[in-house]
Amino acid sequence: MAMGRRAAAGALLVALVVLGAPPAAGAELSGVFQEMVKSECHFINGTERVRFVKRFIYNRQQYVHFDSDVGHFVGDTPYGEEVARYWNSDPEWMEHRRDAVDRHCRHNYELSTPFLVERRVPPSVSISLVPPSSSQPGPGRLLCSVMDFYPAAIQVRWFQGEQELSEHVVATDVVPNGDWTYQLLVLLETPPQRGLSYSCQVEHVSLEQPLRRHWEMPPNTARSKMLMGIGGFVLGFVFLVLGLGFSLCRKPRDGSGMGTPVSPLRVTPHWVLGAHPGSG
Repeated sequence: MAMGRRAAAGALLVALVVLGAPPAAGAELSGVFQEMVKSECHFINGTERVRFVKRFIYNRQQYVHFDSDVGHFVGDTPYGEEVARYWNSDPEWMEHRRDAVDRHCRHNYELSTPFLVERRVPPSVSISLVPPSSSQPGPGRLLCSVMDFYPAAIQVRWFQGEQELSEHVVATDVVPNGDWTYQLLVLLETPPQRGLSYSCQVEHVSLEQPLRRHWEMPPNTARSKMLMGIGGFVLGFVFLVLGLGFSLCRKPRDGSGMGTPVSPLRVTPHWVLGAHPGSG
């Protein structure tokens, strides 16, 4: 019963949001008061050592907290010291707080380990050329986008050929996506040079070996168009020469255009073959 009363008193004391009565029509709020409770579980080497911390915060100021390594409540403000003495005076309530290390931390660790600790999601990696800006003129900058990976620990490095570019590399913080995956952007501030190969290498616990993506500066567009035009002209000229040669080879050698002369058909009159007409 005593523990129940203490719990009820604690629940009232640590209400998450305490608001005054609704203001009358046209009146302004005189103030908003917030009270928050945070429970933390700290794990060292799995569950070999577990620490439970419960913090009580009023208007962004922590006034009292419980630390399982200490074993009792500690006041952080004068008011918090009074609250700590009140809670520490109840042995049954304090025993309930100390049991939270096993009841809350170790129990939840076993339930969440397969998803939070053992889960592996490999990253997707791509390289893009960021267009130049007014502050950074030139051919642009290379951006390595590392998306949708878990856990958050990751290493991203830039290479020019086989030489690592450790300077002039800027990275964002590892940003949570909100779906238990993370993303990271790593920018190479040095403008890429034509004819050189660049690569972004990612090392992550989900990968058996480092993952690399390669990038090379595309050829100059104007020069490519000129080379394509010259190639088309040469190819057309070759076909023209072949066509003319084939046509000349089929013309007659004497130039008459009639081919080989054909002897005219000789017809022998019938009177030559027999007697003269009227001779019978």
